[in-house]
Amino acid sequence: MTTKIAVLGAGSWGSVLANLLTENGHEVTLWSHKASQVAEMNEHHTNTAYMHDFEYEHNLNVTDDMKVALTGAEVVLFVVPTKAIREVSAQAAKILVANQQQVTVVHATKGLEQDTYKRVSEMLAEEIPAANRDGIVVLSGPSHAEDVAKKDLTLITAAAENEDVARKIQKLFMNPYFRVYTNTDVIGAEFGAALKNIIAIGAGALHGLGYGDNAKAALITRGLAEISRLGQSFGANPITFIGLSGVGDLVVTATSVNSRNWRAGNELGQGKSLSEVIDTMGMVIEGVATTKAAHELAAQRHVEMPITDAIYDVLYNGAEVRSVITGLMQREGRPE
Repeated sequence: MTTKIAVLGAGSWGSVLANLLTENGHEVTLWSHKASQVAEMNEHHTNTAYMHDFEYEHNLNVTDDMKVALTGAEVVLFVVPTKAIREVSAQAAKILVANQQQVTVVHATKGLEQDTYKRVSEMLAEEIPAANRDGIVVLSGPSHAEDVAKKDLTLITAAAENEDVARKIQKLFMNPYFRVYTNTDVIGAEFGAALKNIIAIGAGALHGLGYGDNAKAALITRGLAEISRLGQSFGANPITFIGLSGVGDLVVTATSVNSRNWRAGNELGQGKSLSEVIDTMGMVIEGVATTKAAHELAAQRHVEMPITDAIYDVLYNGAEVRSVITGLMQREGRPE
C-alpha cells in the first residue's frame, strides 16, 4: 500500500531515508530550503554536498516549497538539526492548520534544545497542534546514512507512546536490509539518541591521542552508565539503554569514521581547536551543543556525569584533553 510521505530536511540522513521510503514504493516528497540542492537532486539525482557517489531514486520528488511537500501527506518525517526543529515545525504547523490536515509526525533528529533542555518530540508537540497530528514517533538506532545507502543491514527503533502508531511507521520503513523494532519508551529513545553524541566526541578524542581499544571500550561502557542515569531521572526505562537506541547507537557512533561527532573528537585529540573543527566539518556536529545542554541539565537535576563534564570542559572551557583524561582516571575509587 502506497503512503504519501513528506520528508523535511535533505542532509545525508534525511535524503537517504527519503530514498529508502521511495524504494519501498511510497510517494515521497523531500523538502530542502536550498534551491540549488533541489535542482541538483531533481536533475542529476545526486546530493554531492552530503552523499558522494550515490544516485537517488529517479521518482523521488524534491522541492523547496514546504506546502507542496506537506499537502496531502499522511506522514511527515523531520530530519533537520535540533536547532532548526522549532522553526521548521512552526512553518509546517501553519500549513497543516490551513489545510485542516492531520498527519503522523516522525523525527530522526538527535539532540536536546539549548536552554530549555527539551527533547525533540517535546518541541514538535509544542509547535504542531494536537488536532493536526495522530502521534509522534522517534526513529533512532545504529544507522549511518552512508551504510544505509549501501544497503548494509541496519536495525533501528520506532518509539511512540501509542504502539499502534509505532507499528504504522515500522511497516513503512521495513525492507530486506532495514529492520525496525517498536518501543513505547520515547524518553529513553530520545535521551539515548542525543547523549551518545557526547560520548562519541570523547571516543574520537581518545583515538586522536593514540589510545587503544581498552580505553575506547571503557569510555563507551561508562558513558552508557551516564546516559542511563540522566534518562532514568526523567522516567526512562533502563532496559531501553541496552537496546538499539541505547548501546546500539552509542557503539556505531563512537567507533566509526562516518560519525561527525567521532571525527570532531578525533581532530580535537590531534590538537585542533573547536572553532577549527567546526569550520572544517561542513555539517552540524550535534554533540557539541548537546554536551552543553546535558552538562547543565545534569547539574540542575544532581545527576553525576563525569565524562560529560570533562568533555564540556574541553569544548567550552578550553581544557586540554589529556588533562581531563588524567582527572577522570584519578577520581576516587568506587564500586561499579
